[in-house]
Amino acid sequence: MSERNVLGGDLEPCGTDPVTGFYRDGCCSTGPDDRGSHTICAVVTAEFLEHQRSVGNDLSTPRPEWQFPGLNPGDRWCVVAARWLQAHEDGVAAPVVLASTNARALEVIPIELLQENSVDVPEDLSELDQ
Repeated sequence: MSERNVLGGDLEPCGTDPVTGFYRDGCCSTGPDDRGSHTICAVVTAEFLEHQRSVGNDLSTPRPEWQFPGLNPGDRWCVVAARWLQAHEDGVAAPVVLASTNARALEVIPIELLQENSVDVPEDLSELDQ
């Protein structure tokens, strides 16, 4: 059975340039080995990256031993739910792609917070005219 997103649908890919996900499959898939719950598909900002560095989670520096290229503003990345929540509480939450955010994130973060920070764009752009 495929994993679900916070909207109740199939979990959509988060990012492939760079390739994200705990399992480096491009999706915010999770499982028993993912103790951090890398379930939030975030579009990282400079403020979010600086905040993460300040709390001991440097996401900008490449770490080839973990297949981690280092992130730049605008990259999509599966971030740890608790780290995203911490950034939100500190006023620097990164925007979230709901269709690519794993439903397991709801164990840590209320859907309302994710929706407030959503950057999802509907496939049918005419919906934006309503």
